[in-house]
Amino acid sequence: MGNNVLGTPIVKGLGFNSFGIGTNACSVDIDEENDKILRIRPLRFDEHYTPEDLNAWKLEARGKTFEPGFKTLISPLSLCYKKRVYSKNRIPYPMKRVDWDPEGERNPQNRGTSGYVRISWDEACSLIASEIKRVHEAYGPASILCELDGHGETKFVHAPHGCQSRMFDLIGSYTLQTRQPDSWEGWYWGAKHMWGMDPLGQNSQMNNVIRDVAQNGDAVLFWGCDVETTPLGWGGYLASRLCYWFTELGIKQIHISPDVNYTNAVHADKWIPVKPNTDAALQLAIAYTWIKEGTYDQAYLDTHAVGFENFKYYVMGGEDGVPKTPKWAEAICGVPSYTIKAFARYWAKHAVSIAHCNGGSYIRSCYAHEPARLEVALLGMQGLGKPGANQFKFIEWTLYGMDTVTPLPPSVEIPDCSPAYRGWYRSFPKSFIPKTMIPEAIMNPPVSWYGHIGAGFPREDQFDGPYTFPLEGNERLHMIWSDTPCWETCWNGGNEMQEALRHPSIEFIVVQHPWMENDCFFADVILPTNTKFETEDIGTDSDNGQWNLVYYERQAIKPRLESKSDMEAVGEVARALEKFGGIYENLYERYMGGKTCEEYIQAGFENTGAAKKMDFEEFKEKQYYPFPTREGWEEMPAGLIQFYEDPEGHPLQTPSGKLEYYSTTLASQFPDDKERGPIPHWVDEGAGHQERQYLERGRKYPFLLVSNHPRWRVHANLDDVTWFREMEETCKVTGPDGYKYEPVWVHPSDAGLLGLETGDIVKLYNERGAVLGGVRVTERIMPSVVYQDHGSRVDSVVLGRGGLDRGGANNLIAPYATTSTHAFGEVTSGFLVNIEKVDVLALAEQYPEAFGRDYDPGCGLVATARVVDEGEGE
Repeated sequence: MGNNVLGTPIVKGLGFNSFGIGTNACSVDIDEENDKILRIRPLRFDEHYTPEDLNAWKLEARGKTFEPGFKTLISPLSLCYKKRVYSKNRIPYPMKRVDWDPEGERNPQNRGTSGYVRISWDEACSLIASEIKRVHEAYGPASILCELDGHGETKFVHAPHGCQSRMFDLIGSYTLQTRQPDSWEGWYWGAKHMWGMDPLGQNSQMNNVIRDVAQNGDAVLFWGCDVETTPLGWGGYLASRLCYWFTELGIKQIHISPDVNYTNAVHADKWIPVKPNTDAALQLAIAYTWIKEGTYDQAYLDTHAVGFENFKYYVMGGEDGVPKTPKWAEAICGVPSYTIKAFARYWAKHAVSIAHCNGGSYIRSCYAHEPARLEVALLGMQGLGKPGANQFKFIEWTLYGMDTVTPLPPSVEIPDCSPAYRGWYRSFPKSFIPKTMIPEAIMNPPVSWYGHIGAGFPREDQFDGPYTFPLEGNERLHMIWSDTPCWETCWNGGNEMQEALRHPSIEFIVVQHPWMENDCFFADVILPTNTKFETEDIGTDSDNGQWNLVYYERQAIKPRLESKSDMEAVGEVARALEKFGGIYENLYERYMGGKTCEEYIQAGFENTGAAKKMDFEEFKEKQYYPFPTREGWEEMPAGLIQFYEDPEGHPLQTPSGKLEYYSTTLASQFPDDKERGPIPHWVDEGAGHQERQYLERGRKYPFLLVSNHPRWRVHANLDDVTWFREMEETCKVTGPDGYKYEPVWVHPSDAGLLGLETGDIVKLYNERGAVLGGVRVTERIMPSVVYQDHGSRVDSVVLGRGGLDRGGANNLIAPYATTSTHAFGEVTSGFLVNIEKVDVLALAEQYPEAFGRDYDPGCGLVATARVVDEGEGE
């Protein structure tokens, strides 16, 4: 298994795809000895298998060859993971909020500020069981909200993200928090109405696109796309290697973003800085230039599209009297008109594809459906699907188990271990609430919306409804059980969520989690769960881009502290419920499903093609099986070439089967929607948003905040890793108080006007609240724009609306409103803020408790920062 093996090598998957029924990534070898993780290193495909066994693939173009290699190309996010296992932030034992008394005063107003006392597992589970029974009898099962979505460790048997829902299904159901398509908002709400592309609205026909670009492409547009950052927690560094190969081939890499992100800095041939959430203006100006100069493919549109004349009429100013000229766009997006025209002319003369890896202001801001639609519109104007002209992704290469979404040579199988999976299995109870509407549903029911708002639902689902919470005859929410406690730092309007979690209608909150962070501080009872290093399991890795894997995960170390696996934690509550009899009788056995852990693992293994190559014992011994490359992959049609050549024989998933520049379904279903009409538009403002610099709010809050996927985290994961925090230039900024503040990039021209220098501590604020950060003065960000990554751990000084957060969790001050009136996505980037220098030493005097918490600069807040009584151990 390679040289210099230390201890016992154990295979694990260290990606963050979360739901085991999908795919994992970032497979590693762990060297373990004497119940201690010594190191983490890449897994080698060739320990047990030869290149011939793997049918090793090659891409050849322009006299050069690209090969995948024979070890997983994992990132620092995986290599460092033992630091999370041994973090001071690990929850050591079950805890109860000190001023929550189920027999007396519950004090919901103190959530987020109260201390905790240590309790035993028996006491914790007894409290939870009693509360479930009480809520069932007083209000009904739909008054219990399950928060079970989000990003975290990917496990199968011991899966988080829904163990509790399996138990609730056995005792009368629950209310589900449905996760809207957070990584794909604009595509889901917008692009689907132009070209279909279920399940998510991005191109779902990507086979052989990388080879096509390599052989036929002139340029790739990286539109808000950071290959050196975003894919690292999901697939590793193969995407980065591809960018280097494009450079070798002479393929231009053009980056369009407000910031010189890490990919831009390393790979870009050209940077076009555009203000966050203004891409639609730039796109319309490109379309205007092509129409004005006659450099678009009218013949293609005549046969491949409907409604283009309606779109053209709007672009040229026929609808509103405002031609969408480059000069018009320049005033909005900050791109000089001459750059827009030069870029449009280059694109019109060359074969250009567009690459993405999700996130950022382009797809997660208000009205994000418009730039997504307009991107498809531009691709269509230049012959979408022709050689070298497609859309592809550098991430999620087997999403939803689809073999058509990988742009690289596919393996013979995308392994499916779903019989082993014990988390939520995508079943919808009758009572559900979109995640973005949870605060409103708690504080101001009833609420209503359209669609199931679950990532992956077909386009037509967006018109279903309206749905309402609570259902007729049901009570409002009174209890929350979360195994994904990062709502306030990962979704929009986090300060509003803090208000909701302290609302008097919520009588009980239970959280299970390995680390004491974010929403954990609002729990009444906390259960410590363990990491995947501490459990035996099975896993798959189908997003590394090389070869798909199924692997056996031995237990690497014993459960740390008093932690149990997520499955076991819920099982203990099931045992405690049994004492009440009735619907709870024999609940533990029913919940466990009649199998042992090993039996579930074997069932998962036998559901894959690996079972045809070896028996279960050999699988356990070798620990992994890689699926070879599919024979004949070279003959698979590249991207949308079949639609390009025969649109009637290979239609799109739209009502017409063609590109729809005018959506008849949007026109008929939501005829009065001014924010997402049948034709893609520029939207200034609406009922929920005024986030443009040139409008009234922009005078008070003149900066646009761009908030990307973080460099050294995966959303809210990994913010406590000591190795990363040592990197002062990119991870944190040390303040005069010794606190590690989340970096804020400020352009030198703005820094000069504001009197800011690198190392200063500032607050970013608007009427929703403020967050602190440490200044980095840099030309890597545009003027009048500031940059701070999302996902930093919440460390609230003042809670709720108008609050102040020391940790820099800027989702707290993101808009409360969703994408638009009928699109219920998150808005977490490209919104207005102001910035000013603060004196943190003066703040420490003003807020001594908040600034005096038990804190370690190496990892941030420690788990026992709020513990007031450790009591006796079990």
